[in-house]
Amino acid sequence: MYTSTTTTRTPNQSMDSEVFMSLLVTQLQNQDPSSPMDTNEMIAQTTQLAMMEKLTEMATASQEGFSLQMRTSAAALVGETVTYTNADGDEITGLASSVSFAGPVPMVTVNGEPIALDVISGVTRATAAVDDSDDSEDSAGATTAA
Repeated sequence: MYTSTTTTRTPNQSMDSEVFMSLLVTQLQNQDPSSPMDTNEMIAQTTQLAMMEKLTEMATASQEGFSLQMRTSAAALVGETVTYTNADGDEITGLASSVSFAGPVPMVTVNGEPIALDVISGVTRATAAVDDSDDSEDSAGATTAA
């Protein structure tokens, strides 16, 4: 019995430095010897390559920074009371007990349910009780009745 396997090629949808350099080399190899490529044009293309590489580096650094910021924000929610809107449109409030970084968006566990960080709409921090008595302290530290 004969079976064949077909290899499917997935096209590269982004133009990286390898593609750019390959095009430049092909252009140089196939140029007309009687009319070589203009030096200024070659320098311009090389400059474009360098700019493209730097922009790619900046985009990568920006993505990494955003990912780190999301992780830090999610971790800071542990122990806090958070509010989110569920799929039915109801606002749910509960304690954030843990965070998972397994997916592209951190998942915060609220009331035992995993909730995506970008769904959380509010955070409430518990504050210490304030004494509202009528006694006040003067600058020397003595208590006086108001």
